[in-house]
Amino acid sequence: MTPSPAPDTPSRPQRADARRNGERLLTTARDAFAEYGTDAPLEEIARRAGVGIGTLYRHFPTRQALLQAVLHDRLEALHSEAVLLLDNPAPADALLGWLRSVALHATRYRGLAAALLLGVRDADSPLSPSCGAVLTAGAELLHRAQQAGQIRPDVTAADLYTLANSVAWAAEETTTSRSESGPLAARLLTLTMEGLRTH
Repeated sequence: MTPSPAPDTPSRPQRADARRNGERLLTTARDAFAEYGTDAPLEEIARRAGVGIGTLYRHFPTRQALLQAVLHDRLEALHSEAVLLLDNPAPADALLGWLRSVALHATRYRGLAAALLLGVRDADSPLSPSCGAVLTAGAELLHRAQQAGQIRPDVTAADLYTLANSVAWAAEETTTSRSESGPLAARLLTLTMEGLRTH
């Protein structure tokens, strides 16, 4: 299973100006999320992109639809990374490495970890298909590590996804910048994973 395409993909070709507006909104949204977090004012994003708020909503009907479009490539990369790691000869290490990537991704924007957790819990969220695909890929890594007897059998993929994003949220809340929160999230996750290994 691969993540779904970005939600604003139309069923027919867009006019050139509409396509340019959509691309400009995405670029502007990335900058605004980096500056303000995922709660960045949509009106400000539209203003910076040089369009009206109605144009933003025509491309992205909700905040989560906009966030999904911004995150699409990165969520797809997390899925692909998990698939590649299935060939790693050390299953538990492969799983930990992938969970670090998940946690680091969740520190990309303030508020992102909470949005990604909601994307898994809420089937109606525009983030749900992509987050679900990431979770499914992680479940295969987990199963392989459990089959090798390296990870406790009672752990679920949902546990690990929640853990990675919760660690990212905790790191975000206790630091002032992504340059600090990313390494802290990786360290906390490594410490936590030691409790999941079989001994």
